[in-house]
Parts: sequence; structure tokens; C-alpha cells
Amino acid sequence: MFDGHRVPRPLTGLRVIDPDDIDAAIGWARRLLVIGADADLAAVLTLLLRAGRLDVEVGYAPRRRTAAGRIYRVSAGRRAARRARRGSAQRVPLIRDETGSAIVGAADWRPTGDGQLLHGEAVVDDVVLFDGDVAGVRVQPTGALPGLRARVSGSRSRRWLIGRAAQLGSDGVAVVRDGVAAPRTARRSTIYRNVEGWLLVR
Repeated sequence: MFDGHRVPRPLTGLRVIDPDDIDAAIGWARRLLVIGADADLAAVLTLLLRAGRLDVEVGYAPRRRTAAGRIYRVSAGRRAARRARRGSAQRVPLIRDETGSAIVGAADWRPTGDGQLLHGEAVVDDVVLFDGDVAGVRVQPTGALPGLRARVSGSRSRRWLIGRAAQLGSDGVAVVRDGVAAPRTARRSTIYRNVEGWLLVR
């Protein structure tokens, strides 16, 4: 349970875990149901990835439709809670970056200052996404192989490049994962499909 959410009625009777206690739960849980936002789901998957516990099934029940919900075809509210409890698990691609942080809705590469442009070069697999100055880049999981897609933000072109990995080299970039900004700027960033996917209940 994240951010003071109430337990949905379909999940009444299940053990409730405080976010601070997830590390301990990973040791014994066979299925975790995440009640929260995309960033909360990403945080749980990050813990599972780093602990080597991608065998744990994960259900997701956001209160409202989210980017991850659309990507992974997960509904919201009570319906999502019922599916998270009773559904079956399917392995789907796990998208992460070089820090070992999972991404479930979207990651953004943004300029480091107001009114600036992001200067550098980005590729998706072996195809150039941009070379020069852009407003930013958005990278999203695809929910199926090859695993992710990326496009330049704020451009007239709505073209997505689809692949296994997106890589950026720049003068400086602010990385935002599922709405949460990284504490430090970087010069390089790589987002890619992990070798092993995660078990999504739906």
C-alpha cells in the first residue's frame, strides 16, 4: 500500500505491507499486489530485480488509469484489484536503466536547465533517433518484445523507434523515471530490456 491508499474491497483479508517493509516481504512472498502509482510499481520491480526475485508474481491495481496500465493492459480500481488477486501471471519485458532502476510507464531525457535544449545523440538499437539539439526524449516500455520505444519530445513528428535498447550521449541530461527525477544529472543514459522479464498478473 502506497500513499495512504485504502485496501480495495476485493483485497480484504490479505496481509498489508508497508512500503518500508517490502525488502523483508520479498523473502517469503509468492505474489505482491501493488496499490499505488506507476512510480510505486517501478520501485517494487526495482527491488525484485536487485534481489534476484523476478520469480515473484506482481499484480498492479492503480486507483486511476496510468501510463503503465495502458501499456500492460491493466485496468484501475476494484476491477484491477480483482484481477491482481485472481488473475494468472504472464512474463512481460522488464525495462530498466544502467542504474538497475525499473521503468514501467515512461522515462524522459530532459535538458538540465530552463529554456535549454538537450544536446547530444541518441540511438535505438542501431538506428539514430536524433543527433544535435532537441527538446527532450521519451522512452516507454512496449509491453511485448522487443521491449521499448522512443521518440523526440515536442517535435511535429510522432514517429516512435522500437527496439531493445535506447542509448544517449549528451552534454548533460536530467533523467526522469516514471515522474521521479534522478538526484543528479548525467552525460550518458541507457534504457534497455532486461534479460529476464517480470511476472505480471492480469
